[in-house]
Amino acid sequence: MTERRTLSRRAFLIGGATAVVGAGSATWWAADRFLIPHVEVADVSAVEQEQAQQQTGTAASATTSTAPDVTVETVTTGSGSDTVTAYVAKVSLDDPTALRTAFAHDQFGENITQLVSEMATAQGAVFAVNGDYYGFRDTGIQIRNGVIYRDLGAREGLALYADGRAAIYDETTTSAQELLDDGVWTTLSFGPALVRDGAAIAGVDEVEIDTNVGNHSIQGRQPRTAIGVIDASHLVFVVVDGRDEGYSRGMTLPELADMLVGLGAQTAYNLDGGGSSEMWHEGEVVNRPSNGGERATSDILYIGGAA
Repeated sequence: MTERRTLSRRAFLIGGATAVVGAGSATWWAADRFLIPHVEVADVSAVEQEQAQQQTGTAASATTSTAPDVTVETVTTGSGSDTVTAYVAKVSLDDPTALRTAFAHDQFGENITQLVSEMATAQGAVFAVNGDYYGFRDTGIQIRNGVIYRDLGAREGLALYADGRAAIYDETTTSAQELLDDGVWTTLSFGPALVRDGAAIAGVDEVEIDTNVGNHSIQGRQPRTAIGVIDASHLVFVVVDGRDEGYSRGMTLPELADMLVGLGAQTAYNLDGGGSSEMWHEGEVVNRPSNGGERATSDILYIGGAA
């Protein structure tokens, strides 16, 4: 009987050790996948400068020849617990490529993050919003400022062309090189698409963007960030605050789509939201992020200042 108890206890200890090792492996995997930075391109600016020089013979610049026209207004609807507070930025550009993107710490890869305000300031921006948080996932097509960074199609993306066109497309049916050859300047990989041909897209309230570990539903009333393209020279950005009863409950995706249609968007696309939703203008955070302050993220969309 004594021997039997000893064997049972030994089996328990071995099993417990296995469980600990297993838990440790799972913890390490999660940390490696979602926390530990993995730098793939260490100097994004240098890569983009080289690409620009090869294509045009001149260095790329984040500044524009004339001061960009950016106006920001606060839109409040409803009352009490149904109050919604949104920030709308209307942007007019002489050159569609004046809309640029920047990566946290000027590096491309997974789990590299920085505050929107820090990225915007480093780029000499006059306006910025959070991007698609590409660094949380390892899939999608990522073309930024005319450079291919990732080519693993997985979802519905937004293609912004150098001539001002915008298109919603299926990443799984094309390649980054094909898009670049067709004149695409920047792609975004989050979603869902909200507006196509000036009309709200049906079924956006049923779309899930990711199914990986750590993913949270994008449905319901949430803080939001979205980009809308009115025409080649005019953009509209919307950031909606949320999770703050009495100030702003957030928006559903159909509500966001309807708002963008009302603003004249012919094409519109949902970007990363929740605690990441942020609008920055002329050195100030315009909205009230739901985290109680800025949240570090992997990328921004921004408009540079005049040269």
